Amino acid sequence: MKLSPRFVLSLASLFCCFSLVAQQSPAPAQEVPGSPGGDSSAHTAAKKGKPKLVPSFLIIGTVFNEHALSFPGVQVSIRRTGEKRYAWETYTNSRGEFAVRVPPGYDYEVLVHIKKYKDQTKSVDSKVDVQQRLSIQLEPVKPPKTGAKS
Repeated sequence: MKLSPRFVLSLASLFCCFSLVAQQSPAPAQEVPGSPGGDSSAHTAAKKGKPKLVPSFLIIGTVFNEHALSFPGVQVSIRRTGEKRYAWETYTNSRGEFAVRVPPGYDYEVLVHIKKYKDQTKSVDSKVDVQQRLSIQLEPVKPPKTGAKS
């Protein structure tokens, strides 16, 4: 069986690429983002050249509508209790589920918002466990009574 020169050349270049990748040193450990607006111990440890992994707390949940059906596309915002700005934001997936990793050791507020429904707020304590599961059922906002007949 005779190999074409083009095939041999492409095989050789592929081998060279793999050998270069294998010789490279591993990428430096990524710095774990600390608290918004504050300096964390992971950040200072990374400055000293010793990356420190900080375990994270997982907030997971499912959002349902008034008929107890999963609700996709709902905005979920999370902030530390007492702060004004929401630091994390996501949307529910096609099954009405969401998941957000946050630093452990704080109390959090989870706000669920979508048009034509009342906002729901839940409190989460990340000091106790490694995750917390929420089940949130939204209620529709009743339209104001104008006296007009439809």
